[in-house]
Amino acid sequence: MSEFLTGIKRTNYCGELRASDIGKKVVLCGWAQRMRDMGHLIFIDLRDRSGIIQLAFDDNTERAVFEKASSVRSEYVLAAVGTVRERSAKTNKIPTGDIEIEVNELRILSESETPPFEIAGSSTASEATRLKYRYLDLRRSELQNNMMFRHRVAKVTRDYFDENGFIELETPMLIKSTPEGARDYLVPSRIHKGSFYALPQSPQMYKQLCMVAGFDRYMQIARCFRDEDLRADRQPEFTQIDIEMSFVDMDDVLQIGEGYIKRLFKEVMDIDIPVPFPRYTYKEVMERFGSDKPDTRYGMEIFDLTDTVANSGFGVFKSAVEGGGSVRGITAKNAVKTYTRKEIDKLTEFVRGIGAKGLAWIRLTDDGAASSFKKFVTEEELNGILEKAGAEKGDVVFIIADTDTNNVLTTLGAVRGECAKRLDIIGDGFNFLWVVKFPFFEFDKESGEWVAMHHPFTSPTDDCLDKLDGNKGEVYAKAYDMVLNGIELSSGSIRITNPELQKKMFEMLGMSDDEARLKFGFLMDAFKYGAPPHGGMGIGLDRLVMQMLKAPTLRDVVLFPKVQNASELMTNAPSDVDPRQLEELGIKISETEKE
Repeated sequence: MSEFLTGIKRTNYCGELRASDIGKKVVLCGWAQRMRDMGHLIFIDLRDRSGIIQLAFDDNTERAVFEKASSVRSEYVLAAVGTVRERSAKTNKIPTGDIEIEVNELRILSESETPPFEIAGSSTASEATRLKYRYLDLRRSELQNNMMFRHRVAKVTRDYFDENGFIELETPMLIKSTPEGARDYLVPSRIHKGSFYALPQSPQMYKQLCMVAGFDRYMQIARCFRDEDLRADRQPEFTQIDIEMSFVDMDDVLQIGEGYIKRLFKEVMDIDIPVPFPRYTYKEVMERFGSDKPDTRYGMEIFDLTDTVANSGFGVFKSAVEGGGSVRGITAKNAVKTYTRKEIDKLTEFVRGIGAKGLAWIRLTDDGAASSFKKFVTEEELNGILEKAGAEKGDVVFIIADTDTNNVLTTLGAVRGECAKRLDIIGDGFNFLWVVKFPFFEFDKESGEWVAMHHPFTSPTDDCLDKLDGNKGEVYAKAYDMVLNGIELSSGSIRITNPELQKKMFEMLGMSDDEARLKFGFLMDAFKYGAPPHGGMGIGLDRLVMQMLKAPTLRDVVLFPKVQNASELMTNAPSDVDPRQLEELGIKISETEKE
């Protein structure tokens, strides 16, 4: 039968006591992780968020207390009153391994059924089971430590931005649906039947309005929502460290971002992150790494073979060059033992799965160069390729040729990442960098039209203002991304505040005046009343914590996460609702088969 915590108050957390506390009278509360009954001795490992300590019951323990201890089972909630003493069988497996508690009073505050899995260390239960009982999984020290780490990150975040003149402001969660690049989560209005709010994909419009309002520097740890397919580093709801600054240029925003990262890593992890971060243009990272979020912890950079093989006897190379494309490759050092013919076949299937036509290769073994295209080229041409590749005995060269250079680069970027993982050459450091000078537009082959790479309030660079009526491929944006170890942590830009320039950009995006006013009229009106030059960015808090902890997925750093199909296994959300609620909202569900 459960007892009450009457007449006693907890004095300490379990994991904070040490040998220096020997002789101290304490009251501890927590969960029984394990009970060991040895007849005349009983030991209970008591756990709370701070750690574990051993409760000891022996011949000197009052009989009623001893018998109560013998009835304790895993996950019972206990309160123990006793004295810290030296532990006879010491252990270095836990910080409190030198001491134990000689218990003279024990209360069972709550009993527990047998849990569906053991709450200790790394659970062997399936992830689905652990997510169904997430409140139990969160008792494990690994996840609790992750959440407390996240708390420290949030605290340092608020401290840093407060000290740098930012005001924390809360923006609405029920907003107008505007195009942001992903699907909105829509919320029907009961009062305005047939109309919908949207949950914010970001506080973009509101933080710009905060600049118009004169707050100068805004910060928010904001909840954001995007209805898009999930992956290891994506959840439908996520947290963003959102900032905006007035009277600044790009360098000012980047400097604030670097200062934040440096302060955060030093204070939370005692790691010195060098600043300023390296800056790469979009064109440079694509041509060197095949990605706009490159991982620079390893080399294997892309090299250009287009001129070398322009007159090649190998038709695949020659046709790619003649078709206006390119031929490029990467060199995997000391990879010949790892990349056997069988493994290369697997890699070839991988590149075909992401849209490439095939993969050419050269293996430099003790017997010389073996290649998928050797019989089609001269020895001089093959040597020219190897020289350009910087390849030596033991290396493997991978080559992609296509009339679409962008496809060549992105495919090699994916191959580069696959090879690095397979060869286990990715370092453990934290390599931050900025990607700048993004194209303002990208060409969509399916529609045959130029489309925006950024939200429509991103400013073009000053040197592109006279090119807006020309080739859209030559227009660049005052946009920037913060990248850490191949993960995009932040995206931001300097905003347009000139009404005429904004109108011009809407036109270039194929948006009519009426459409622009319908979607963004409130912001366009605000800019008529004196908008300061401003810019900002949003840093993904979940992704940042995930990278700092080197956690495999966001689910390890999010309290109650969703799974691949955007459902939550613990509460079974999303779920059906009462028909009366739908009727109030003026919504009728069509008679289609539910998936």
